[in-house]
Amino acid sequence: MRKSLINRLYLFVSVLFLAVSIVSCATNRNVAYFKNIPDSAQLITINHAKYTEPTIQTDDILTIIVQTVDPLATGTINAGNIPLVSPSSISSLSLSASQQAVSGYLVNKEGNVEIPVLGKIKLLGLTTNQAKEVIRLRATDFFKDPTVIVRYANFKITVTGEVARPSIYVFPNEKVTILDALSIAGDLTIYGKRDNILLLRESKDNSITEYRINLNKTNILNAPYYYLQQNDFIYVEPSKGKAAANDLAQARTATIVVSILTLLIVIASRINF
Repeated sequence: MRKSLINRLYLFVSVLFLAVSIVSCATNRNVAYFKNIPDSAQLITINHAKYTEPTIQTDDILTIIVQTVDPLATGTINAGNIPLVSPSSISSLSLSASQQAVSGYLVNKEGNVEIPVLGKIKLLGLTTNQAKEVIRLRATDFFKDPTVIVRYANFKITVTGEVARPSIYVFPNEKVTILDALSIAGDLTIYGKRDNILLLRESKDNSITEYRINLNKTNILNAPYYYLQQNDFIYVEPSKGKAAANDLAQARTATIVVSILTLLIVIASRINF
């Protein structure tokens, strides 16, 4: 009777172990990007999305630097760009919630920036190149041959979900692609859904536009969402494989527990003989 019970336990553990092994041998996941590009030496031309420079909007924060022969002459203007976060405390482009305060010139609700010495200047609707020229012309009233630099200080993109480093990323330039953002975030994890990434984009009228992105195909390279805009939100959805992996881990734990119990029963039966 006891031997029959032991044999049944051995059979149960063997079947459970076999089931776990079969589940663990899952087929390869659909993880490759641009799978519609043939694996050959043939050159393929892919149309590229047209880049459109973003325009300055209210509540944007701009880094504005005016340079002259005498660096002290424009010190008051450039002091407005001193960062509130020490560069040594930032190891990457990612900022934690406590580090997201940035310094620069705020575009107010009327679309103006107020710069020491230069006064109030309207920049709403301009690109950074256009704003640079407007500020330079104003600066010539006060300085000789000034050089002006204008950049976004808060060009941020949020990347979350199944990526290696989900966070809010502030980029030092405004020409950022979705591939750049995913790369900075450490790329998708093995469980990230590559054919259904969600991109949320706020329009000028405060409406939200959503895009569904398939990284398995090259048509994203000429899509309107290829170049990101300020405050874009990217969410990488987990695939079913993640739930299966969690179930597999639980099954392995159960197998170990059953194996230990079986061993204890065998030892106890031996002692009773």
